[in-house]
Amino acid sequence: MRGLSISTSPIGGLPKPGNRSAPARAAVSRVSRGRAGVRATAGRGHAPRMLVLLSAFGIVLLGAFAQAVSGFGYALLTVPLLAIAIDPRSAVVVSALTSIGLTLTAAVRERAYARWRMAVTLTATALLGVPVGLLVLAYAPPRLLSALIAVVVLGCVALVASGARVRTGRVGLGAVGVLVGVLTAATGTNGPPLVAAFHSLGYDPRTFRATVAATFAGTGLIGLAGFLVGGQVDTHVARIALAALPAVPLGWWLGNRLFHRLDPRLFRRIVLVGLIGSAGTALIGLAG
Repeated sequence: MRGLSISTSPIGGLPKPGNRSAPARAAVSRVSRGRAGVRATAGRGHAPRMLVLLSAFGIVLLGAFAQAVSGFGYALLTVPLLAIAIDPRSAVVVSALTSIGLTLTAAVRERAYARWRMAVTLTATALLGVPVGLLVLAYAPPRLLSALIAVVVLGCVALVASGARVRTGRVGLGAVGVLVGVLTAATGTNGPPLVAAFHSLGYDPRTFRATVAATFAGTGLIGLAGFLVGGQVDTHVARIALAALPAVPLGWWLGNRLFHRLDPRLFRRIVLVGLIGSAGTALIGLAG
């Protein structure tokens, strides 16, 4: 017999691992590096996520503290700062979710000092403005929404610092209520018109804080219902809100301890400086 030659090549003509061509080895290397990169990215993702949650906790703590001492400032502080930590649309909803318990509790505890007729009137007229605010929140570009939030905060600073007054007749208060509704849903920062209105009515600090809480409780429930119907509350927003929620009672407890000891005028000035800082930070973020 002639010599029988037995092929030593792999089955099906496939090359041995050691004999792969240069392009094949390069392809395998790219796949391996890609898988390693995915694993590394997944591992690194926990740190930024935890940083966001811790930032949200600290921001909410600061807002609750300011609200307890001065009667306003929760959303005005939390929304611009949360917009930097997450995004402006989620910031509005997270602030609303975390503040509703605060305002409801404050309204119940301070009910003896609140002007309930005024709070109910403003809440009822706010219903007219909420749909407009929901449209702005849903369709405004993020950068425009951030700019609007910063402008509203700076507007509040100007109103409070200048001692500006608004007309407190039916038409004037009706306009205030509608504007409160728009701002509740669009930016979450519905305090400025209330601050101006209650300042014009000459409310003392205790009445001011109680009536603001009562109005915030009503408009907050309306805004929250709008966010739910509009699909603005998702898993991402709910996770951040739950992580920050324990900061609300802690901040209120700390602020309430100082409420009777600290000069309200002094702290209001401190809050105004903080508002300028938060709004300025938001504007700087836009410029970058």
